[in-house]
Amino acid sequence: MKFVDVKNDVAFRKIFGNENRKEVLISFLNAVLLLTNQYKIIDVEILTPYQLPDIRGGKVTIVDVRAKDQNNKNYIVEMQVAEVDDFDKRVLYYASKSYTAQIHSGDDYEKLNPIYFIGILDFVATNNPSFLNRHKITDVATGEHCIKDIEFNFIELPKFIKQANELETIVEQWVYFIKNAKELEVIPENIQDGGLQMAYQDAYKHNWTQAELEAYDYVLMREQDYRGRMNLAIRKAVQKAVQKTEIEAELKGVKKVAASLKQNGIAIDTIIESTGLTQDEIEKL
Repeated sequence: MKFVDVKNDVAFRKIFGNENRKEVLISFLNAVLLLTNQYKIIDVEILTPYQLPDIRGGKVTIVDVRAKDQNNKNYIVEMQVAEVDDFDKRVLYYASKSYTAQIHSGDDYEKLNPIYFIGILDFVATNNPSFLNRHKITDVATGEHCIKDIEFNFIELPKFIKQANELETIVEQWVYFIKNAKELEVIPENIQDGGLQMAYQDAYKHNWTQAELEAYDYVLMREQDYRGRMNLAIRKAVQKAVQKTEIEAELKGVKKVAASLKQNGIAIDTIIESTGLTQDEIEKL
């Protein structure tokens, strides 16, 4: 068996945004948010349903799936593979904008429903050693949590190091799937959750159409091209810095020689001819 990389734009949307396979997203949300018993999500409306995108000529973007459950609570599940400047501010702006967009001027505030942001990050963003961490608005002194409508949950994939035989919880099984699916040849044993089983089936390349596979491969190529451009820009910047350092070092050496000649009473014209420095540069030594 050969599975796709779940972090790929097309794969992520296909697996988590499929209206005909809502059990996948429901299972994932319940697992990450630790919802059990009467608090479990039992149904969702996917607000950004999966469609095969026309991505040719597109650029790398932030990928998310949005949904609303049976109690009108809103969920944003975002996949981000590259670290960006001001990540914290962007996430806060993103969630706050989604929160305020629920009502219009003059509407009652009671119409606002909670927003749960789940960021799947392929980089380290916090100092918390856990791969899954939650951020809520609480009282600094008492820990009281009275402002409840916006919550942030981050899954930091680099921090998750467990192997298949070490998985203990459903959330660990989900994170293992997201991080490692493309490297697997078989579905790990003891996967009992129906939603996660569906996710593995949807990630199995054999179940993809030719058009979906072409879009998937194109995204991979686009990401490789982007990394290539970034690496080239970095190499050129390093080369320029090295050349500048070498030139500065050479000039420093010439000035040192000129200063020595000047101290020994050598004529200015002779120093100019020998070093290539100007009279003004020599007089300042």
